[in-house]
Amino acid sequence: MNNYTITSIPTQCLLGESPFWHVSRQSFFWVDIENGKLFEHHLATGKTNTKSFPHRLTLILEGEGGELILALDRKIASYDLDTEVLTWQTEVESDLPLNRFNDGKCDAKGRLWIGTMSTKFTEGSGSLYRVGKDLIPEMQLDQLTISNGMAWTADNQTFYFIDTPTRKIKSYHFELEKGEIKYDRVAIEIPDDLGFPDGMCIDQEGMLWVAHYGGSGVYRWNPTTGKLLEKIDLPVPHITSCAFGGENLDTLLITSAQENMSSDQLKEYPLSGDVFLVKTETRGYEADRFII
Repeated sequence: MNNYTITSIPTQCLLGESPFWHVSRQSFFWVDIENGKLFEHHLATGKTNTKSFPHRLTLILEGEGGELILALDRKIASYDLDTEVLTWQTEVESDLPLNRFNDGKCDAKGRLWIGTMSTKFTEGSGSLYRVGKDLIPEMQLDQLTISNGMAWTADNQTFYFIDTPTRKIKSYHFELEKGEIKYDRVAIEIPDDLGFPDGMCIDQEGMLWVAHYGGSGVYRWNPTTGKLLEKIDLPVPHITSCAFGGENLDTLLITSAQENMSSDQLKEYPLSGDVFLVKTETRGYEADRFII
């Protein structure tokens, strides 16, 4: 379905996730959740640096002052890349030790939307939270299993959200000033043979680029019609997330995973766990920052 040029960066993550473009550093970040690793890849030099944390590291975003915002197990922290000082900000679900954070994004008002899931994948154990300047997490959705990909339309009228095992991308009416969501409809239903929807991002045409876990690619969907438009075929089965970046915001960084693969499967798909850079014919948006 495509003729994309794909460049791989060998990182061999067990569970690569949370691709993020840091504009001022002109570099891509991503994480290896289970190994607590943070990666930074400078596009201009092609160099990749790593840091390790003694926690599951599930999410990286940017704070108002350029610092990193990290989700570590069930806590949110700010992290200064220069001093390597980690400052804890808030926590959720301290009564649920088997839960951890998963995916997250910031809205146009600088509020963090971040979900949880059980490390045992217990059905209905996850929730979606909104965290504002007061750093008090407020639950927006519950009874989730794997709280995952999110995106907002450019007009801030619509919020898209994935609970992975449902194979559905749901559309919510979004009220920007108050940061409230109201369920609208199922925008996209993923057929069983295309794997499970994981992380996603939105382009400037309003189309959703969705990483399909078990689907060997990133799929571009029209959330208005529910139709599949195109696919970036990748040489690994478990694609976990994607984000636009680069000088023109037209390069996708795509993460993948080695988890749940046998030794024979890893021999068949040796690039599993690597990340991939793909130049597209569309553009994304700069990510909004977390404003505390």
